[in-house]
Order: sequence, then structure tokens, then C-alpha cells
Amino acid sequence: MIDSSIIQNMVNHASLDVADFVLDIGAGLGFLTRFMAGKCGKILAVESDANLVNILHNELADVPNIEIIHGDLFTKKIPKFNKIVSIPPYYISSQLLLWLFRQKFDSAVLILQREFAERLVASIGSRKYGWLAVVTHYYVESELLEAVPRLMFHPPPEVDSVIVRLKPKRPSPFSLENEAFFKQLTQSLFTHRNRKVRNATAPFIKNVRIASEQKTTGLVHFLDKRVRELAPEDFGALANALSK
Repeated sequence: MIDSSIIQNMVNHASLDVADFVLDIGAGLGFLTRFMAGKCGKILAVESDANLVNILHNELADVPNIEIIHGDLFTKKIPKFNKIVSIPPYYISSQLLLWLFRQKFDSAVLILQREFAERLVASIGSRKYGWLAVVTHYYVESELLEAVPRLMFHPPPEVDSVIVRLKPKRPSPFSLENEAFFKQLTQSLFTHRNRKVRNATAPFIKNVRIASEQKTTGLVHFLDKRVRELAPEDFGALANALSK
């Protein structure tokens, strides 16, 4: 990121103050990290590239409230944080969100690939509506805040980006018996997004050896809909029925 105004805007959207412990995922050369250091209590700067970690140690040695963590976010034990402000590598976007949904935090401000971000807020039945929109709807409020043209990076990526803000939903919009099962079922059904739900569930039911006849009797009202036509709460009801 070579445009300082975007970094300023990210921090403004995160409403940082001295009480915040901030997670910066993929700290890179530390420009965002250093800027945030004067706005919050502590920063956890995670970086997997050893060369970049050395640069971070050299460039940020004078900033006492930054803890540099070398390693893979998904395997390292990360200290507690309450906010995330980050420009993460785009190739980990799906994995990152699923990881975040398991964490306790107040808000996250991220720069994501625009096409990916639009999938988070896609409307029911639209071309971009998929498992990511359903699962995201359950966990967080998602806002696409402002465009980040590719020329604001060096070297410029092949895609445009957008600043996204995520805030956990408390309470959840509907109840789930088993969150992992809900995610597994939703991902499976969207591999058959144009099939009727009755038919799309058959391969999943067979794979997990569920006796489904009795469990779905109360869900007849949407079994003949297409998968893409189901609302997030419908996926929740189906998951609850099949997980019992």
C-alpha cells in the first residue's frame, strides 16, 4: 500500500483508541503497523515471511507497543486482541474469515479483493450468493466502505479492492445446534446451487450417513426450492434438522 490516505481511512473506520489491542495480519513492511502504533495500546503484527520479519524488527525497533509474531496465523497461538486492522494476503481470504468467525473481537477493518468482498454481502438468489454469504450473515455485519483502486498498491495487483468492516452479531440471527455442521452442509449444498434442495442434500446425506426422511419432514416448505433461493436461516434450519 503506497497511498497513506487509505491507511488513515482504515484507522478511522476502526475507531482505534489506547484501550485497543490490534491484530495486523500480514504486516509486510510495517507501514500500516507503524501508523496504528500511535493510535492504540498494542499491535500484534503477524508475518510469515522471514525476510519481512527481519525488516519489521529493524524498522519498528523504536516502537515499544508492537509485538512482531513470525509464523502462520492459523497455527500460531495469538495473544488476545479486540480489533483487526489489516491488508491480508488475498489468497488466504476465505480461510481468514472462517478463522475470524471463531475468535472473539469487536470489529475488523480489512482490505479485500472487491470480487471476494461482494460475495460477503450478496443477496439471496444473486449470481454471487453462495456459502460465504450465508456463513458470513450468521456471524457478522458486513459493510463495504470504500473502493481501493489497484494503483494504490506497488506493484499494482490485477484486481481492485475495497475496505470492508466486519462486526460480530450479538446475539446471532438464528440458533444453530452445530456450527461446524452448518458450515459443512452449506458449502456442500452450494456445489449444487441450481438444484432443488431435496436433490442437492442427497450426496451430503449419503456421505455423512444421515437417515434423512424423518428429520426433514418439517422442512417441506423449502425442499423444492433451488439452493440459491434459500435464506441463511433456512440453511440453519436444515442443518439443525439433519444434525440431531
